[in-house]
Amino acid sequence: MKMKKSIIILVMLTLNGFISFGQNEVDALRYSFLVPGGTARFTGIAGAFNAVGADLSTLGTNPAGIGLFKSSEFVFSASVFTSNTNTAYLNQTMSDENSNFNIPNVGFVYSIPVNANTEGNGFNFIQLGFGLVRNNNFHNRIAMEGSNPDNSLLDAYVEWADGYDTDELGPFDTDLAYQTYLIDPIPGTLSYTNRAPLYPDGGIAPVHQQKNILSEGYMNEFDISIGTNYSDKVYFGASVGLPYLRYYEESHYQENNTITNDTNTFDWFTRTTWLDTQGNGYNFKFGLILRPVDLIRIGLAYHTPTWFNNMNDEYSATMSSNLNNGKSYTYSSPLGAYDYKLETPWRTIGSLAFIFRQNGLISLDYEYVDYSKAQLKGSSSDFYDANQRIGSIYRSASNIRVGTEWRFGHLSVRGGYGYYQSPYENDLNDGERQIIAAGVGYRAKSFYLDFGYNHIKYSEDYYLYSSETIQAPPAEIDTQQNNFILTFGMKY
Repeated sequence: MKMKKSIIILVMLTLNGFISFGQNEVDALRYSFLVPGGTARFTGIAGAFNAVGADLSTLGTNPAGIGLFKSSEFVFSASVFTSNTNTAYLNQTMSDENSNFNIPNVGFVYSIPVNANTEGNGFNFIQLGFGLVRNNNFHNRIAMEGSNPDNSLLDAYVEWADGYDTDELGPFDTDLAYQTYLIDPIPGTLSYTNRAPLYPDGGIAPVHQQKNILSEGYMNEFDISIGTNYSDKVYFGASVGLPYLRYYEESHYQENNTITNDTNTFDWFTRTTWLDTQGNGYNFKFGLILRPVDLIRIGLAYHTPTWFNNMNDEYSATMSSNLNNGKSYTYSSPLGAYDYKLETPWRTIGSLAFIFRQNGLISLDYEYVDYSKAQLKGSSSDFYDANQRIGSIYRSASNIRVGTEWRFGHLSVRGGYGYYQSPYENDLNDGERQIIAAGVGYRAKSFYLDFGYNHIKYSEDYYLYSSETIQAPPAEIDTQQNNFILTFGMKY
């Protein structure tokens, strides 16, 4: 029980926006948790495509799927992505939304016959593929507010500052509060007091708290793949993945004094932070598809860790205060920058598909990934504590995707469902994701046009601030995302 309590404290210390600007376990999970994207057909069956093949999306999931191409293809996709959040904090609810237009998938496959009798035994085709896919979309907006009768962010700041001289305070948090006269040193000690409002008879008076978070960015990957087909029974494939990412976050936190006019308190204060992360890396993927009989296809894929050897964070913060004595102050941190490395966990995917000739298919994918194996790396032991928390907070997870497609002449209809297990140990947070997908398509001899849609929903707790003894209540955030994808493909 004591161990679980200590882990909960660690989670609260990291699942909020005031402890660190980056390079922690929250960032490791952000870039390790993938919901693979791709074409509209892939999207329409919730990504359950790893034993089906013959779709450009499989370059980044099971590259053996490239071995089922018997003609060359060019593919281009366009998408509209929307994100809606509903937040409950201290009995008050808020909603916000964000959206963007993007290119989630583009590329081509070049299929080369190597056997004069391409329907006979032996190696019949070699395929080369080049594709870009979007595996994460970070566009989101979150708004929360409520009246807190128990504590203020300044209470946590006093605890963080305790034991430090004024010239040793954190440049991105406690020093900002000190420079704007929100916390004050107690003469002759290394302790502090703050200007949070108090009732005349003691105890904190309620403060109105609100926070808005804007995030933008993406996690894309360019895959270079090679595949082959042996007697239309066994398909092999391998990919080199070159992922690159950009994550931008801007948050604005404000507290307002709701009761007292004591001149030794604040009227209001704000804290605004900025974080800009960019990085790129590489990985390898290997895949196999077996077709023992025409009805059944069995798929297996292995993804190595992704080695992000070029991660860079830039960050800053500004704090402003308006005190009840009529004075106002503003102070900004220096521009922070840090270079580091990230290794995401490996993953395996097992798949089974039933192919009913030209009439339709049913497909199932099972994916295993251990989020506790992610590792942050720097030039020294800077990440020892963060990596310890990664091992304590996160766990292995099983992800399941199931989808189906049925054809009626030139038209196809599709549907699917995906379940992504929570990455958190001991139910410390929710984090599981569910996907509902649907799609339609039209296929002619030399081209096709597909539309796909998926709806992703998940819930998580968010802590505005925490220290060893001070914490805000969790804000419960429900997120619903919608992805609309249109894909044009041409065979030649």
